[in-house]
Amino acid sequence: MNSSAGSDSFEQAGRGRRGLKTVPTVNPWDPRNLIAFRRDTLDFLTKSRARYGDIFKFHIFGHPMIMINHPDYVEHVLVHRADKYTKQSAFIFELTAPVLGNGLIRNPGGPAYTRQRNMMQPTFRPNTVPLFVQNMIDETVLMMDRWRPLVDTDRVANITDDVGQTALRIVTRSLFSADVGESARDFELAFAEANNVIGTFFRRPLSMLGLRRKRLRTATEQMKSFISAFVERRIANQEVRDDLLGMLMRATYEDDGATMSMKQLHDEVLNLVIAAFETTTSGISWAFYLIATHPEVERRFLEEIDTKLQGRAPTYGDLNKLTYTRMIVDETLRLYSPAYQTMRRSVEEDDMHGYRIPANMDIYLNSHVTHRHPAFWDDAEKFDPERFTPERSAGRPKHAYFPFGSGPRVCIGKYFALAELQLILATVAQRFRLVVPPDQAPMEAEQLITLHPKDGVRLLVRSR
Repeated sequence: MNSSAGSDSFEQAGRGRRGLKTVPTVNPWDPRNLIAFRRDTLDFLTKSRARYGDIFKFHIFGHPMIMINHPDYVEHVLVHRADKYTKQSAFIFELTAPVLGNGLIRNPGGPAYTRQRNMMQPTFRPNTVPLFVQNMIDETVLMMDRWRPLVDTDRVANITDDVGQTALRIVTRSLFSADVGESARDFELAFAEANNVIGTFFRRPLSMLGLRRKRLRTATEQMKSFISAFVERRIANQEVRDDLLGMLMRATYEDDGATMSMKQLHDEVLNLVIAAFETTTSGISWAFYLIATHPEVERRFLEEIDTKLQGRAPTYGDLNKLTYTRMIVDETLRLYSPAYQTMRRSVEEDDMHGYRIPANMDIYLNSHVTHRHPAFWDDAEKFDPERFTPERSAGRPKHAYFPFGSGPRVCIGKYFALAELQLILATVAQRFRLVVPPDQAPMEAEQLITLHPKDGVRLLVRSR
């Protein structure tokens, strides 16, 4: 994107209806903007924020949307006026409809969403997380056992693939009390295919023609079949279990005492598997890479693990003691939030801190950009877990950081995910250090619907 003011005309923030300011607009007719967006979307959005400010309008192949970057604007949309900003017809959620169905992730909102959320919420309260901690520890230990042939050799471990299979095994054990076996790899590949197709379409809409559309349909069918096999087996055998699936099957709506329909249950379970799998896979991959490339962070991390755990396996009760480990998780999610973009659609015209927001306008939020806002994050590209000490966090606006969203639609699995991220890091650190191979190029982020390590994180496994 050209930064010269004379070469890129745009609407200045003038005064519109009712004295409200007009949102500045990136020139939709300048082909350089389209090229910049397609080449590197995050770079385009970051430069646009620097030039136009914390709110601006841009177009994706003629489709207008307003990007907001200031914590106050984020809070306005996600919290204070959440009822006036819906997912109904929002561009990103229309793209993901074939995969996510009507699960919580893309449920439009309103009374139907509230009813569904209220029914599912008790299953995901913090006090249910300890029920599944042993699954997290057991599967992490099995992953480390699979690393044994690589330990202290020159052979690299594909951390992203290995963690992906482990994350999927954790969520399916927690949901279904089942060992997924080799089918975990099939689900992982199907998700990667769907993520790639939809993510590419966001930047290049014409790419959804023909073969790519067929590939998305095939990948979606594979993921749904994976879920259906577990759900239908449970129903056929009339099993009663205290896993997540059992809790969801027994949960009832507050208004009429009914349970979920089979279609809704399938959609919700698939949403949960995708969210839990991808958050952990990307989050842990980035965390291990960032620890490996920052020796002082690694030193303090290992010191905390050795001091607080003294060689034993971590428990849920240890999480509050592992304060530096939690700061590593928070800083990793600041720099590389897997769910880095979301969208809402304005139900009616609104006044957003003095700016006029038209009705039926897509509002785009990108935490990757907001989490690097220079007004709230010093030296924002630097990996610095101590940003999250109480002293340095004091005074920082809450919505300068929102890796799990916020408000009534905050991620329902937030506590499960945070516990899992800490426990995997702590369990691995008991036995191994992960080291960057010599001459390896710096990792890059792949900008799909989620933010994934491009080509996967690959590290050497060293015994401690």
